[in-house]
Amino acid sequence: MYLNKVFLYGNLTRDPELKALPSGSQVANFGLATNRTYKDKTGAKQEATEFHNIVAFGRTAEVIAQYMKKGRPIFVEGRIQTRSWEGKEDGKKQYRTEIVVDNFQFGADGGKGASSRASGNEEQPAPSDAETIKYPDEEINPEDIPF
Repeated sequence: MYLNKVFLYGNLTRDPELKALPSGSQVANFGLATNRTYKDKTGAKQEATEFHNIVAFGRTAEVIAQYMKKGRPIFVEGRIQTRSWEGKEDGKKQYRTEIVVDNFQFGADGGKGASSRASGNEEQPAPSDAETIKYPDEEINPEDIPF
């Protein structure tokens, strides 16, 4: 059995771009940024950001394009897909790896509704210590995992 499943929770890096395919179906493209916080060998806190290309089709594309804007959080469930095409100018093969959305949920926005955020660029308060995830100080040995 093979599995191609992706779960991402992050913030949009740009507004969704909604287009119609020749078949009449809708497609939305947008970027998603995810962050990972970890401690390096010296114990200093480090943060790494990954950027993902996301594509949604049909009614899912329409809803995402209607309600989501740059900077808003979203949870995406989907699959990884890499497509290729010939470049227009040089004829070289081009590649793009993206996440195709199967399901999604709007992310938590700190209790602010979409209507209150649409009026301006409001900053979200930093999470309190009680809301942050506590990771163990020691490294996890893969041999200790029971499966």
